[in-house]
Amino acid sequence: MATRVELLLFATGNAPEPDQVVELDHRHRSGDIWHAEVEGIGIGCCYAYRVFGPLQPGRHGFNPSKLLLDPCARAVTGWDVYRRVDAIGAIPNTASCLKGVVTERDRFDFSAAPRPRHSWQRTVIYELHVGGFSRGAGSPVSEGARGTYLGLIETIPYLKELGITTVELLPVMAFDPHDAPAGRLNYWGYSPLSWMAPHHAYQQGNNPLEIRQQVRQLVTACHQAGLEVLVDVVYNHTCEGNQAGPTLSWRGIDDRNYYHQNAKGDYLDVSGCGNSIAANRPHARRLILESMRCWALELGVDGFRFDLGIALSRGEGLAPLDQPPLFEEIEADPELSDLKLVSEPWDCGGLYRLADFPARRIGAWNGRFRDDVRRFWKGDERSCWPMGQRIAGSPDLFGGIPALLGRSITFLTAHDGFTLADLVSYSRKHNLANGEDNRDGDNHNNNWNHGAEGPSSDPAVQALRNRQLRNLLSTLLLSPGVPMLLMGDEVRRSQGGNNNAWCQNNLLGWMHWQPDEGDLALKLFVRRLIHLRHHLADLLNPEIPHAEAGKALRFDQPGHLLRQWDGVKLGQPDWANWSHTLAWSLNDRDRGPLLWCGMNAYHEDLSFEIPTSPSGWCRVIDTHQLPGDDLPAHPPDAVGSSIPIGSRSLVLLAAKPLMEGHHL
Repeated sequence: MATRVELLLFATGNAPEPDQVVELDHRHRSGDIWHAEVEGIGIGCCYAYRVFGPLQPGRHGFNPSKLLLDPCARAVTGWDVYRRVDAIGAIPNTASCLKGVVTERDRFDFSAAPRPRHSWQRTVIYELHVGGFSRGAGSPVSEGARGTYLGLIETIPYLKELGITTVELLPVMAFDPHDAPAGRLNYWGYSPLSWMAPHHAYQQGNNPLEIRQQVRQLVTACHQAGLEVLVDVVYNHTCEGNQAGPTLSWRGIDDRNYYHQNAKGDYLDVSGCGNSIAANRPHARRLILESMRCWALELGVDGFRFDLGIALSRGEGLAPLDQPPLFEEIEADPELSDLKLVSEPWDCGGLYRLADFPARRIGAWNGRFRDDVRRFWKGDERSCWPMGQRIAGSPDLFGGIPALLGRSITFLTAHDGFTLADLVSYSRKHNLANGEDNRDGDNHNNNWNHGAEGPSSDPAVQALRNRQLRNLLSTLLLSPGVPMLLMGDEVRRSQGGNNNAWCQNNLLGWMHWQPDEGDLALKLFVRRLIHLRHHLADLLNPEIPHAEAGKALRFDQPGHLLRQWDGVKLGQPDWANWSHTLAWSLNDRDRGPLLWCGMNAYHEDLSFEIPTSPSGWCRVIDTHQLPGDDLPAHPPDAVGSSIPIGSRSLVLLAAKPLMEGHHL
């Protein structure tokens, strides 16, 4: 417990010494809260704290030689003089510390830019890096705005044309770029320094009083264009690391309260980053909730994606809690009730809770969807049955019924791992540029190079890779759930086989803005595919899950659709371990079959029987066709009792009335 606190006031963010020191003693303390009112201090004031108290059992905790950043500061300054190494040990870091800045706390103007509020049924998420999305040769963003919040505004037409509804921003809360091995900088930002302040490097200019307004400008522009904004938040750990790390903020204020530790003072780590936030404790919970309100109500964002979110459900001794108090308070907060909330359902301590994620309003990343879809199209054995479960909404993972809307976030790729183009171009990771002798990054990716490692000029290899890209993307956007796309996958963005580009603030980590003919062909395919999903949302992602047909179609209620499973022959799905084919149809009692999809992951062409449609079929997707014809704007008719499907290809048929008057 702290015994004394000093508030230090600085003339500027880079000032080596404070102009004034305000001492707080027992008169400025109420319980565990220290407080003081200083007259004449206003917006723009730069400040830090010094906290005195005993060392803890682990020989860390209170360290009055270090100046501390206010965890509630809405802006951070002092970056020009900051030295992370100076925050370690006993030497004073007054001349090289970061300071908080007093800012306004105005609310976002929702009357001028109301939340778009897209339903989960029609949501398509696009994950991007604010600093990297507008960078790179050929970027449409003006030179001075590249890599900034304001520069991202200039990319909105691109996002709108693609058809996505929601952008998910990799961490934009202030993080420490120097939390990295020597010679590297932290690019992704999963190293939080403040949960309130926007990250300074994405600001245009360097006035800390302008950064919050620039974030508001970005959110306003997105809202007015009909785009929601989700923010990737890292509440499970901080950049202070373990006992050997720096004392920057939380550690020096109340180390034993904010972090899980054992009786000896050793950090308990389920984040993989040295420490774990004790979100079960009142003060940590209050700080997280204050951060969420800051970003949602003051800066206007529409929701959050919790990095390693299940770690926030751990109690004392890291024991998993079925009713974690943080999630209960989030769900009970009326000012947070209309936000979209998404989480990773796993942490680095082995906890994995998907269907039973302990919060009713939080959707979870469905990692099984990613893995099983990759395995099926790769041609693995024992992949057909899992693939059927993913297409049906993962009932095997959600207690025997398909996941409810908003509960399952489906994806093929994310920032962490291979890009989609690299997934089909590399059979092993190539992470030497990260400086860790290729030891970093996941070794199990269900990837396949399709005949050559890396770029290939072989037409057969190129054609197969391009089909697989379309197969994977079609499966994602034809399946129930909330689909998420990774920045640049639509134009075959490559990271050269690097599946852990966390420190690559260069071409590897930037958007691909110089697409060739093949890249543009895939982009057209993705755009039409997303628009097809929007057009058929009631069928592909229903509010009430489709019933499953048995050996014969039996309709229980009018208006309900039945999913029928087929193989190369109607009504005869092949679930054997060696099977590489699967087909399904959605059937209406009065209108007959509305959609039929055949998937051939076998290495030879096959003929599939198709059901009879009273109104006739049109062929909407055929990934074996040439670019442009694979998902044509005007789908051609499909006639006969069977249809050929090329090797490693997918075909989607739609009843003609579904597509009449609708051009993709």
